[in-house]
Amino acid sequence: MRFRSLYRLRGSIAFRITIWYSIIFPLSSALSFGIMYYSFSSYVNHKDREILRAKIAEYVGAYQAGGAKLLDSEIRTDRKRDKRISFFVRISGRDNKAVFLNVPDTETAFDYKYLDRKPPRPKLVDLIRGSGFLPTEELSAGLPGGLLLQVGKSIQGRQVLLQNFRETFLAVLIPVVLLGFAGGAFLSYRALRPIHSLVEIVDLIIDTGKMRDRVPENDELEDLIVLFNRLLERIETLISGMRGCLDNVAHDLRTPLTRMRGAIEEALQSEQGKDGLQEALMDCAEESERILTLIDALMDISEAETGVMPLFLEEVNLSKMFEDTVQLFDYAADDKNITLSTECAPDIFIRIDPIRMGQVLANLIDNAIKYTPCEGKVTIRGDRTESEVVISVQDTGEGIPLQEIPKIWHRLYRIDTSRSRRGLGLGLSLVKAIVHAHGAQIDVYSEPDKGSRFTIHIPEKSQPH
Repeated sequence: MRFRSLYRLRGSIAFRITIWYSIIFPLSSALSFGIMYYSFSSYVNHKDREILRAKIAEYVGAYQAGGAKLLDSEIRTDRKRDKRISFFVRISGRDNKAVFLNVPDTETAFDYKYLDRKPPRPKLVDLIRGSGFLPTEELSAGLPGGLLLQVGKSIQGRQVLLQNFRETFLAVLIPVVLLGFAGGAFLSYRALRPIHSLVEIVDLIIDTGKMRDRVPENDELEDLIVLFNRLLERIETLISGMRGCLDNVAHDLRTPLTRMRGAIEEALQSEQGKDGLQEALMDCAEESERILTLIDALMDISEAETGVMPLFLEEVNLSKMFEDTVQLFDYAADDKNITLSTECAPDIFIRIDPIRMGQVLANLIDNAIKYTPCEGKVTIRGDRTESEVVISVQDTGEGIPLQEIPKIWHRLYRIDTSRSRRGLGLGLSLVKAIVHAHGAQIDVYSEPDKGSRFTIHIPEKSQPH
């Protein structure tokens, strides 16, 4: 079990981030040190060479002015002025043998006869003292008479300084590695904390089945968290719609199924023969049609409310749509001697789904005719304002009680006075769902015994969701 946990830890993103940060941070520190070391070393070398060039030019001038005696005096004066000066000065003849040699007091133990055996060259050379070495940098310049002036300076101090610089870095490197590991662990925890929250929320949803929890939003992975929370909201809406649809179907299917069963049992027990069976089958077919209509309406409502109803948008002439829809209800209006009229300018165009919005108009007109007494009037009006298109269906019917208005949009809800009329109680729920799917709003104004007016507000720039 322990090895499995270690294997999972090794394969985790947090572990890999920590390791990479632990590697990259010391490497970047080493690179920074290398750049600093190179710059510092180059600067020190450059300054030392500038001093050598200046000094050899000064000594050449002194020798030319007063020979070896003045040169020796100039060297001693320099050493008195600054005891830190440690130049050695050597003049050699054509055979490379020293004819003048001035060595700092601190370096008298060194064997400078070593230079008699090596040709002069303006680069780093090693001066021997027994088995040890003193690294020295020297420059050469010609003198009158074929002589050669050599001026050198020990670079041991410079090497000690650079060595201390390197040792200091190595001493700091171990804490840097530990700091990189700790920083990597902290940053990986901070970076992956939103993912851990996502995992916890998903695990909680799986265990409890509740989808109300949301991941707290923060700066890290904010877009992912926002999308995930929106996904949870969408899923919760879909599941709620599905549950509501199933509850409504289960509730409203009992009546037609009970009627079908009663008709079948009555036909089986009846002695009416073929005619009785045919009548029972017709009743069953009617109830089946009612069930199918109910299911289709509930499915449409659920699709519209959850935002998955497909809308096929196109530019529609509002006046033409009114005329086509009203023609479907001419006979129903004539039976009750109801005046059915439209008022709409011929140049109003709107981008909608004509079939779905036709369902909306059909439901509203059907309800208006159904609840308007004989000799009444139903008017369908279309208007355009600066910001929206307004569609209204007004009747002179019995109206809706004020306390009932908020409830008329509920599924399967029917006002007590209308229960005697044939219907499913889903028309207005479907109307509201389709209107909202178009990004529009619907409201109702009604007075008992005076009529009702349903008004749809469709913004010019609305986009269906």
